[in-house]
Amino acid sequence: MTNRTNTPDQLDTPPIPVQAKLAAAWTSFMFLYVYVDILALYKPGVVDGILAGVVWELDITPTWAISALTLLAIPILMVVLSMTLPARANRITNLVVASLQVPFAAFNAVGELGEPWMYFYVLGVALEVVVLAFILRSAWAWPRRTASPSTSVSEGRPAPQQA
Repeated sequence: MTNRTNTPDQLDTPPIPVQAKLAAAWTSFMFLYVYVDILALYKPGVVDGILAGVVWELDITPTWAISALTLLAIPILMVVLSMTLPARANRITNLVVASLQVPFAAFNAVGELGEPWMYFYVLGVALEVVVLAFILRSAWAWPRRTASPSTSVSEGRPAPQQA
């Protein structure tokens, strides 16, 4: 427990709710996710490929665009869900989605191994994985509510008084 004083020289660090930590982490993840893609546009030949209708080896089609939007929407929606879902659903959702994002993030670097831009992608993936690890740790260590002696844990109603 933090002791708060009125000393003007000391700064206070109030506790941050888990939901806010998770939303901030998903926001950071989203920025990394998007900016790695934006900065990759500076690779020679990438814009020419896009103008020709190709990203990596994939043709740019409505199906490709829907798939890309769906993948981008996941971390975007996690910002909102982290702030609005009830604790149990929030914890489970964050654990599942962050776990699934780790291999997806690593996929970005695999195609660049041995290529000149490899370190750029490895750094991007490493930063994304650090943020995902923070999300997993925060969701895993979600604080538990302690039951008071006058509350029944199983039903959430006051326990009967003993005579």
